Amino acid sequence: MKLQRRDVLRLALAAAAAGPARAQTGNTIRLVVPYPPGGPLDTIARVLAAAAKDSLGNVVVENRPGAGGNLGADLVAKAKPDGNTIVMGAVATHAINPWLYAKMPYDAQRDFTPLTLVAQVPNVLVMNAETAARLKIAALADLVAYAKTHPGRLNYGSGGNGSAGHLAGEMFKA
Repeated sequence: MKLQRRDVLRLALAAAAAGPARAQTGNTIRLVVPYPPGGPLDTIARVLAAAAKDSLGNVVVENRPGAGGNLGADLVAKAKPDGNTIVMGAVATHAINPWLYAKMPYDAQRDFTPLTLVAQVPNVLVMNAETAARLKIAALADLVAYAKTHPGRLNYGSGGNGSAGHLAGEMFKA
């Protein structure tokens, strides 16, 4: 994932705004990413941790994937509320999952205090170029027409059940 210069500056400013006194306390901040390493949130969390080092001290990124982000978010919801354990929340962990799961281990509104918007990750629709050429799909309208005339022949990939990509794909299908 390529971060824009303004995104890195926003991360650094957010880290600095959290307070230079933190660096003097010697506390380590756990920044929990409720998804596997290598994804967009993990990448952004690592940039944020590096940018925050001078003003906040040691920030350790900890990946805790599982249950659509619920495992990592729950770990933070139940952590001591001292500001040393924070979560890199997402649309799924705080907006989608409460509607997707019948029983949530945390209350997304009550158990967290929002700090800042760190990044926005757009959804994009892409297709293998060779397949698109073979199926004569050059534009979105062609894709829709093909899907209607060939039901059940197309598939899509997403980050998993309840992810923004999954919901976007289902909305597109509808």
